[in-house]
Amino acid sequence: MQTTITRFNVRVYFLLIDEKKGLLVSDEIIRGKHYTKFPGGGLELGESTVEAAKREAIEELGQEIEITEHFYTTDIFVQSKFNPSDQVLAIYYKAKLKDDQHFKSTATRFDFKQLVDNEESFRWIDLVDLKEDEFTFPSDKIAVKKLIEENQTK
Repeated sequence: MQTTITRFNVRVYFLLIDEKKGLLVSDEIIRGKHYTKFPGGGLELGESTVEAAKREAIEELGQEIEITEHFYTTDIFVQSKFNPSDQVLAIYYKAKLKDDQHFKSTATRFDFKQLVDNEESFRWIDLVDLKEDEFTFPSDKIAVKKLIEENQTK
């Protein structure tokens, strides 16, 4: 039986890319399950998608980012994993830090010892090591595939 979709859930993610470190990803525990995803979150009423990405960076990283370009908006149907009556629309922006990195990051997946009392840890992945199957959500997998293709043409 298919759940009836009753609303949109707009998500905004930033692909933080550093020439030396690679791509920043977030390992999170959400409702007791492990997820690997891009940093970002929900669009709030009254804000633009770019404002949402910048707000999420401050909330999650404690730092400002600069949006460098729009990268991808979902072009497939995505049903929310958390609320089956929601259709997810995900928007991805490439970004860079406005300043040197001040947040903690790790090289190990789900290394929550790096952050006290938090269910999220950040790590950098070299773009040549990027793999779709390491990410949890369908739209993230597509964004990763596009990044891989873009990286191969350089």
